[in-house]
Amino acid sequence: MKSTTTTPAAQTVTVNPLGLLRLPQVLQLLPIGRSSWLAGVKEGRYPQPVKLGPATTCWRASDILSFIDSLGASHE
Repeated sequence: MKSTTTTPAAQTVTVNPLGLLRLPQVLQLLPIGRSSWLAGVKEGRYPQPVKLGPATTCWRASDILSFIDSLGASHE
């Protein structure tokens, strides 16, 4: 029997640069896991979050988009 592996289609994510992103939304934009992202935030390598309440943490979409742009610029 022949085995076939399928890869999920790429998802298009639309981000409002003036909005806020929760952690799952941030992780959709970057090829990094939750614990690695949070460790990088703690170490200052990644953008700092905004606390909206005791259990609500978000990131400014503009900070995340700028971070992604800086990743591409460092390889040029």
